[in-house]
Amino acid sequence: MAERTKAGARAGRVRIDVQHVATGEPRRRPKNRKAQIAAVAAEAFSERGYHSVSIDEIATTVGISGPALYRHFPNKYALFLHAATGLATALEDAIADDANEVAPDPAERLDQQILAAIRTTVANRRTAGLYRWESRYLESRDRACIRDTISTVNRRIGATLEELRPDLGRRDNLQICVAMLSVIGSITVHRATLPARRLESLLLAACRSVSRAELPTHEEPETASDGGSGIPLSNKREVLLNEAILLFHARGYHEVSIEEIGQAAGINASGVYRHFSSKSDLLAAAFHRAADRLAVAVSTALGDSSTPREALASLVEVYVRLSFAQSELMSVYFAEIGSLPDAHRTDLRNTQRLNVEEWARLLRESRPGLSAVECRFLVHAALSLVLDVGRVMRFEPTAANEARVRTLMLATLFGETTDA
Repeated sequence: MAERTKAGARAGRVRIDVQHVATGEPRRRPKNRKAQIAAVAAEAFSERGYHSVSIDEIATTVGISGPALYRHFPNKYALFLHAATGLATALEDAIADDANEVAPDPAERLDQQILAAIRTTVANRRTAGLYRWESRYLESRDRACIRDTISTVNRRIGATLEELRPDLGRRDNLQICVAMLSVIGSITVHRATLPARRLESLLLAACRSVSRAELPTHEEPETASDGGSGIPLSNKREVLLNEAILLFHARGYHEVSIEEIGQAAGINASGVYRHFSSKSDLLAAAFHRAADRLAVAVSTALGDSSTPREALASLVEVYVRLSFAQSELMSVYFAEIGSLPDAHRTDLRNTQRLNVEEWARLLRESRPGLSAVECRFLVHAALSLVLDVGRVMRFEPTAANEARVRTLMLATLFGETTDA
């Protein structure tokens, strides 16, 4: 699974240029103070989450007092909203028709739009994932406004894609556009680095491949098998895990109490503590359950494969099946890892890295022209689109939906249109 940014370790390391006056000259307030505050807040929220950051911490990092910060933003939520809307607005501006000289050829225009999205995301890499993970804490009206902005971005890219592929249905068009933006946005969940031009070239090629993908059209009447991967409800501990995951997914870890989890499971609060020492212990147990099941599935997939390419295709199938079978857990896994205590978080990040490295090793053996770092970028991109495209599909576990996501993942990894 893709690793999110390290929480907390760098939250206070944003460099703000402050002039230390040793000459006795009066200290002047920078003209860009509001922008400084916004930048510090956006990075802190992105790395540690909305609830783990205080106004005082932000003010201290900037080098001002809390009351001075309030002259620019009335409260923490206003800062959070400003940060969450930043990338969506920047993307909309970047691909607007009046932002570039519009190419008459739709293929060139699509490249223009993709490159604009790539450059905007790279410029905002440290904070661009904020809306994706923390949007549950936005008020519904604000969340809807940001969704509208992202929808505008999708429509503009989709209009160009429609010129290139006029026979593409509306659903296929949307899913491909979401997948391309997810490939680009995947750089916000890890810290691998590439030279700017090589990164642009790699992501552009992956998006081109996704834009050419032939998505399966046949709708299977039966639902896809979950392979027994759902959390069993055989005892109280498992019931608690299941209910906690559903609540964390719906409302966010910090908005859910032990009492609410117990009530959902039909257990009083004291009964919960007989199974889990704390809410964070419950979250960690859910995460380790997901990691263990994925590890077993990966081991099985590798054991049944004879070539690296075949092994990757098997891993894609397993990952998609597990993601659709336990979509709430997958979403919580990505969104809430920063809420874990340090020891649990470190263990899980190490597990994530090992998983990505295994995929990247197989990809490099399949595509020896790519470097190890380039392979890691593509693996993160393929894993990322499962969550984003799956959300558009509402994770309806049909065989056709899973086949579509597999096709998009394989196109991202192998750089070509691949049958599911």
